[in-house]
Amino acid sequence: MSETSSRKQARRNNAMSVAGISSARAETEESLWTGRLVLFLRIMAVLSLAAGLYHWAQVTGFIGGEDNGFENQTVAWQAATVYFAVIELVAAVGLWLATPWGAVVWLTTVVSMAVVELMFPAIYGGNLAVVGIETAMLVAYLGLAWMAARERPP
Repeated sequence: MSETSSRKQARRNNAMSVAGISSARAETEESLWTGRLVLFLRIMAVLSLAAGLYHWAQVTGFIGGEDNGFENQTVAWQAATVYFAVIELVAAVGLWLATPWGAVVWLTTVVSMAVVELMFPAIYGGNLAVVGIETAMLVAYLGLAWMAARERPP
């Protein structure tokens, strides 16, 4: 009897290892879009970090001369620059960690920049190229998030 039970145990172990291999393979195939989404979020984190540091460089005076210094700008420009200096760095941390709040903060920065450029052109100049780039990043994020959500059944 012990020989029969040891054969059954060997079959179970073999079946479990085959099931584990096939489930791991299926998991990697099914998480293709999720991996792409995380890669996109990491790229956006690096870009947000660069944008935040750029805004901080404007605030601290590393960028711009005496005439274009932070204190010589309008109050609206100063407020927008400080806002983006803070929120871009917060978004960068959240995006790098691929957390839901990071995506929300990043979406807030994207929409905020588009609104500032479109509705208040006196602040940053109303550059439509910035709005186009922000819109393209937003569409790319929504597409990747949609495809990643379709991978996981409810």
